[in-house]
Amino acid sequence: MKIKIAAFGVIGVLMNYSMSVLAEPIGQFSGHADIGAVKHAGSVIYESIEQKYKINSSGKNMWVGEDQLHYIYNQMSGDFIVSAQIAFEGEGADPHRKMGWDVRTSLDTASPNVHAAVHGDGMASLQFREKAGGDTDHYPLQIKAPDIIQLERRGDVYIFSAAKKGEPFQVTSVSHIKLGEKVYVGLTLCAHNPDVVETAIFSNVRITIPAAKNFKPYKDYIGSNLEILDLNTGNSRIVFRSPDSIQAPNWTLDGKSLIYNSKGLLFNFDIASGKSTTINTGMAISNNNDHVLSWDGKQIGISSHVADDNNYSTIYTLPIKGSSKPVQISATGAGHSYLHGFSPDDKKVIFTGQRNNEFNIFTIDLKTKKETQLTTSPGLDDGSEYSPDGKYIYFNSNRTGLMQLWRMLADGSKQEQLTFDDHNNWFPHVSPDGKKLVFLSFMTDIDPNEHPFYRHVYLREMFVDGGAAKIIAYIYGGQGTINVPSWSPDGSKIAFVSNTQF
Repeated sequence: MKIKIAAFGVIGVLMNYSMSVLAEPIGQFSGHADIGAVKHAGSVIYESIEQKYKINSSGKNMWVGEDQLHYIYNQMSGDFIVSAQIAFEGEGADPHRKMGWDVRTSLDTASPNVHAAVHGDGMASLQFREKAGGDTDHYPLQIKAPDIIQLERRGDVYIFSAAKKGEPFQVTSVSHIKLGEKVYVGLTLCAHNPDVVETAIFSNVRITIPAAKNFKPYKDYIGSNLEILDLNTGNSRIVFRSPDSIQAPNWTLDGKSLIYNSKGLLFNFDIASGKSTTINTGMAISNNNDHVLSWDGKQIGISSHVADDNNYSTIYTLPIKGSSKPVQISATGAGHSYLHGFSPDDKKVIFTGQRNNEFNIFTIDLKTKKETQLTTSPGLDDGSEYSPDGKYIYFNSNRTGLMQLWRMLADGSKQEQLTFDDHNNWFPHVSPDGKKLVFLSFMTDIDPNEHPFYRHVYLREMFVDGGAAKIIAYIYGGQGTINVPSWSPDGSKIAFVSNTQF
């Protein structure tokens, strides 16, 4: 299923269209219109730098047998996931004004629909009308005034997820509403008062076509969004889109580029121009998503599979601008070696090594090529990374059941668990000031040994000593989303990858 999606602009433009007719594409949407006999024409403003939508709308209600609202939409078929951060502007005239995601069979006022709605008084509910002109019913959530909403279709099941930003989703669903294969899907606003015009702001808007149910991991891939999350504002911008699988962005020391892998090669993405160029890695052309930059920004370490060595992942280093002759670091025949970081003095690299049928954390001295094993506990130890002062190494381990975050001193001693929750937590990345961790959290429906592609995941943040973690992004992604250190040099942003079919 294909959706026409307009490219995101680099330069901010405000666009205001007449709402009485269908319009040209706006951001990710193909058109917009007033639904029903509204007294005051609605409008949409798209701010392309922040990738935000401001909807203005009148309308007496979205309930019983008819709706009045403003609607910004696409036509879609098959399964999908749509999500957004939402906010009303101002106090509003009526506590039952509504905003949210709406799936409709048509643009008619009486259309059957499923509506993931948040009201002005904070009520969140999954509303639905089974037949044209029929009554509307709803399943309310217990959460009050969520600002993150997601609506997912899986066949004829519609799943509404809502959260206060930073907290996990609460979920409800409906499965008896049959809207047909091809539907309208979009953002809505209804004033619940025909005489006034209300305003709502929608940010972090994502329209996702998930992987097919029968996709084969590491053989079948879907497209990718390269995103930059501003940690101060919570707003995430898509800066690059690809129909291919791109993975694991590193931020260069000058803050100007992101380095990612795709189809076995490495690429440098220039943020200002929006263009990618291939990095020469010589004979290393089966690179995976375990690539890292040295602390001085001059070198890049890579993990590349070697066909002549049992297809083992092998560690190399090369200059940041590329080289036809990368330097091999891990030994031939040693087993898989998945790189995760340089020591702050750039004299060692740290990695997950498969040795004697176990995966543990090792370092290699870059000068002598000597390996030192740091962990020995049964289970999988992975995702290791030094603190900026070199005192600690942070990593993830499933030695106590679920995958959780740990840390140890740089010599491997005093290993201590940092997270104890009901998620599978991977890849702790330390902020440049050494105070916080950002990491990837899978739900408990996965094997703690795995970090698969194409799942609902959270990016979370916590202090390095442990404690409560808060969600900073709600993502469809997983493997390749944030495997490598992804903080901007000033610590104000995070780069990551989300996924969707194109």
